Amino acid sequence: MAYSEDHIALAAEYALGTLDAAERAQVETMMAVDMEFTTLVQAWEFRLGPLNQMVGLVEPRPELWERIKAEIARLRAFAESAPPAEPVAVAEAPVIAVHRDPAPPEGSPVAAEALPIEAAPVEAPEPEVAAVAATRSASAAHEIANDDANVVRLSSKVRQLRAVANIMTALAAVLLALVGVQVYRPDLLPQPLRPKPRIQIVEVKVPVAQPSAQFVALLQKDAASPAFILTVDAASKSYTVRRVGAAPEPGKSFELWLVSDKLQKPRSLGVIGGSDFTSRPVLSSYDADTVSRATYAVTVEPEGGSPTGQATGPIVFTGKLIETVPPAR
Repeated sequence: MAYSEDHIALAAEYALGTLDAAERAQVETMMAVDMEFTTLVQAWEFRLGPLNQMVGLVEPRPELWERIKAEIARLRAFAESAPPAEPVAVAEAPVIAVHRDPAPPEGSPVAAEALPIEAAPVEAPEPEVAAVAATRSASAAHEIANDDANVVRLSSKVRQLRAVANIMTALAAVLLALVGVQVYRPDLLPQPLRPKPRIQIVEVKVPVAQPSAQFVALLQKDAASPAFILTVDAASKSYTVRRVGAAPEPGKSFELWLVSDKLQKPRSLGVIGGSDFTSRPVLSSYDADTVSRATYAVTVEPEGGSPTGQATGPIVFTGKLIETVPPAR
C-alpha cells in the first residue's frame, strides 16, 4: 500500500518519540488495524535505532525554545486577528405611549372635535433587507470558518515540516559522527562499517649506481715477494688492504703511509690490522690527483703504530696505484 507523506512522517516521528499523546494514540490505532503501517513503523525504528545508540546526547540551543514559543504566539495571534462575525440588527416596531387627558365636558367644542389618538404602526423591514443582512452574516461566519481551517492546516503543515527537519538534522549529525569515527577511530566501529583498506601500488625507481673508478696497488719489496694488495675506490675515497705474504712480527705493527710530492712529509693512513682485510675511509681529505699519483709505503712500527705520527721504522713494502676499472661515462 502506498502511503502519503503525512503517514510516513507520522511513522518516523513515532519511531523518534516526538509525537504528543493524541498523535501517538492515532498511530497505535492505525498499527492495530493495518499491518503494513506497522511494518512501516518498524522499518523506521530499525533505521533510526542503531543511529541513536552511536550518537551521544546533544542539548538543544537555548534560543530554540524561544523560537518555538514565538512561533506558537504568532499562530495564536493570527487566529485571534480573524474578523469577528458582524451582528445582525433586527428592527423592532417601536411602542408609542399616548397619554390622554381627562374627557372634556359634554357639549364642549373640544369634546365635539376630539378624536381618539392611536399609536402609529411601524412598518416591518422589507424582505429584501432581511435577506441581505442574513446573507452578510452567513458570509462572515463562512470566512471565519475558512480562517480557522487555514490556521489548523498551517499548524499541521508546520509541525510536519519541523518533524522532517528534525529527522534530517539527526541523520546529518549521525552521518557526520560516523565519518569522523571512520577517519580517526575506525576500531570503534563494527566490522561492516569500518572503511576498507586501500591498497596502493607505488613504483619506486631506484637509481642504478654507476661504477666508480677503481685503483689497485701491489705493495711489495720486490717482484717475487708481494706482501699486500691495496684497493682504492675513487667515489668513496676509502681503501682496502688485503694481506698476501707479509708475516707479522711479534710486538710490531705494519703501518700504511701516503707519500706525495704535494705533501711536505708522509701521511699515516693507519695501522694494518691482523686480519686478512683492513678497510678505512681516510682518503677523503686528499684530492683525486694526489690519491691516484701518490706512492704507498708500509713501515714496521711499534705495536699500535708510530707514537710520534712520523715513520720511525724501516720501509719494507711500497707500490703505486694503477686504474683497473674506469669511471662511468
